[in-house]
Amino acid sequence: GLVVPAGVGTALGIYAVSRRMEPFYTGGRVSRDGTAMFCPCGTRLNVMDVGTGARLHSLEQDDQEDITAFALSPDDEILVTGSRALLLKQWNWRESKCVRTWKAVHVAPVASMAFDSTSTLLASGGCDSTIKIWDMIKQYCTHNLKGSSGVVHLVEFHPDISRLQLFSSSMDYKIRIWDLNTSKCVAALDGHFSAVTSLVFAADGNTLISVVCVLVSTDRLLLTDVWSLQSVEAAVLLPEKGDFSQLGVKKQGLHFLTAGSKGVLKIWEVATAACVYTQPVPFEPVESKEEASEHSLTQCMLVPERNEIVTVSVEHNIVLYDAQTLQLRKQLAGYNDEVLDVKFLGPGDSYIVVATNSPQLKVFELATSHCQILYGHTETVLALDVFRKGLMFVSCSKDKSIRLWRMNKGGRVVCVAQGLGHAHGVGAISCSRMKESFVVTSSQDCTIKVWSIPESLISKAKAALISSPEALHAQVTERGHDKDINSVAVSPNDKLIATGSQDRLAKLWSCSDCSLLGVFTGHKRGIWCVQFSPVDQILATSSADGTLKLWGLQDFSCLKTFEGHDASVLKVIFVSRGTQLLSSGSDGLLKLWTIKTNECVKTLDGHEDKIWGLHSNKQDDMVVTASSDSSITLWKDVTEIEQEEAQAKQEEQIMKEQELSNLLHEKRYLKALGLAISLDRPHTVLTVVKAILKESDGRKHLEENIARLRKDQKEAVLAFLVTWNTNSRNCHEAQAVIETLLKHEAPDSLLQYSGIKSAVESLLPYTERHFQRLSRLLQASMFIDFMWQNMRLHCISPVPAPTCEHLPGN
Repeated sequence: GLVVPAGVGTALGIYAVSRRMEPFYTGGRVSRDGTAMFCPCGTRLNVMDVGTGARLHSLEQDDQEDITAFALSPDDEILVTGSRALLLKQWNWRESKCVRTWKAVHVAPVASMAFDSTSTLLASGGCDSTIKIWDMIKQYCTHNLKGSSGVVHLVEFHPDISRLQLFSSSMDYKIRIWDLNTSKCVAALDGHFSAVTSLVFAADGNTLISVVCVLVSTDRLLLTDVWSLQSVEAAVLLPEKGDFSQLGVKKQGLHFLTAGSKGVLKIWEVATAACVYTQPVPFEPVESKEEASEHSLTQCMLVPERNEIVTVSVEHNIVLYDAQTLQLRKQLAGYNDEVLDVKFLGPGDSYIVVATNSPQLKVFELATSHCQILYGHTETVLALDVFRKGLMFVSCSKDKSIRLWRMNKGGRVVCVAQGLGHAHGVGAISCSRMKESFVVTSSQDCTIKVWSIPESLISKAKAALISSPEALHAQVTERGHDKDINSVAVSPNDKLIATGSQDRLAKLWSCSDCSLLGVFTGHKRGIWCVQFSPVDQILATSSADGTLKLWGLQDFSCLKTFEGHDASVLKVIFVSRGTQLLSSGSDGLLKLWTIKTNECVKTLDGHEDKIWGLHSNKQDDMVVTASSDSSITLWKDVTEIEQEEAQAKQEEQIMKEQELSNLLHEKRYLKALGLAISLDRPHTVLTVVKAILKESDGRKHLEENIARLRKDQKEAVLAFLVTWNTNSRNCHEAQAVIETLLKHEAPDSLLQYSGIKSAVESLLPYTERHFQRLSRLLQASMFIDFMWQNMRLHCISPVPAPTCEHLPGN
């Protein structure tokens, strides 16, 4: 049966979003000032804090159209974006305010933009083959340059503004030089055989480096060819001042850095056209010249203020290097694609490891968002698990392999072992719980395997000496199910293994020899997840039939069924020290269940698509979820915080009520009114008003107290008296306050009150009703008075004495 730990059975876990890691860059040019980075992401331009990796602002297009180009002025003050709606917008980016919008005049979207060195002129190159020059001060179009062929995807002003020259490139591979004095193209440089992606000017103003692969001069003479055996996407001219000796720069003269299709940075000497330095990389470079790899770099820039080189890869990773050594400083992942699994990792669970829809793993440091990319698998990584200490973890992939990874003290992760043996992709993996001694895997080949971990890998000292991954070998292999095995779990005591399959069955196995101990039957569709309870001999399963079930390990019977999900339940974990279940569905919803009561106590809406990843930290106070919507969400258990806040609020309320009672007793009505208003207690305010009116000269005192209230307090009283006025018992107090406000506030002043219109509309019908009732009461009272007067007159009129003729017998 179920054993619930004493004192926590009725604990209500309350989770709130602590942090959300969403895509912030989906392609396009990235710009950077000293502390912030500007990354286009669909209809938004995200302003990122480079230090923390957090999003500072998000500049959203009102027209909900994708941003096609943007430019930041050299003084970092003016930001202009262009969208598919053919509009240009100028932003105060620090406050996320659009300060100006105007038509781009182009008949097709803007593809490129650039400011001049003075931040007063803006050039926009369009998909309509034209270039417009805009005066940002006087706010008008100064030039309309025609003659380009196809999309103008690159525009750059000459850094010497006195020359008034603009350089552009379009789809005919030519670099055009425009004289802005005459609005004419004065030269067309045609040394390239593919699209020009970058232009860099030397300090002398006479030398231009254009990418791909050719150096040309502004006097239109070809200087030299530089063949780098890769498609070059960007170039950066190294500053003449600075020590670049570690990058092979031994002589004076021009040197520049290139970034291209192989993902490798190279340093070139202009005078000799020789490559003097090639960056070492943690992956195997692509040999083919034509083939572009996933490491391809699309952009490269120098940030002199921080002495940094920034590169952008085709996989939307943004990498920051030290400019003088090319040592990695930081890496940010702009886009994660579909996230398939996530686990807490490292000392104090300060990292997370993420499996996305790719062969690479990503390890994020939560404090800084720095991302380490792990290479090794050759196909998509499907699942992860972490050992108890949090420094070693395992991954499994479609490439039929598993890999064992270790994190060192500096946070760097290396692969220390690899295992091969499954006939198909490995879809589920689980680590031993007590010691780092074995790993269990399951595959689409319907088998489960138990892999032992050599002692040499467990010892930190010995593991540090490993230069290449060791081979892991499966000790036991067993055919477990008739269909794909979706999930595998190891019990807390390392003696049992549970599996869940598409064949709608969960099975329990002995860990030592993989002998079958029992079968759990009852789900109507495939089982997605199995999980052992940390405190009892119970197994939890989640299924595509939308239910969760708890099973007893002694007799394999179903103890409880939890119904509430409207879609497949993909993951389930035990939280709150084993007293609650947290489940994730294919509809993007999380549900929190209390085991003792069988109730769903909370539904959390944090994702828009399937939640494949769900994991809690060792402290059991944080949960991380990962979804197909490319986002990762960190949830904090705020139960204690909310309980403390509620208790503090309750205590404060009691104190204030006591203080209010004292103020009324002492007849300090003004303070009592202010306190009652701050407590947002309409009935208490009414009580104070009634107490004031009961005093001798009550009307006068009421007027004095109401007149001394602040405007916001009067607005609150106005809102309260609307409610009072609906009840005939309280209408006199309401009307007294209305009379006071009308007497002491000018009509113009009353019109400035928030909610005055709705208040008047609500007051009028009830006031008319009260007036009619009082009129009827007055009429009735006047009739009573009339009757009373007549009765009095009749009673006091003299009665005449009887005469002889009135006497009887006469």
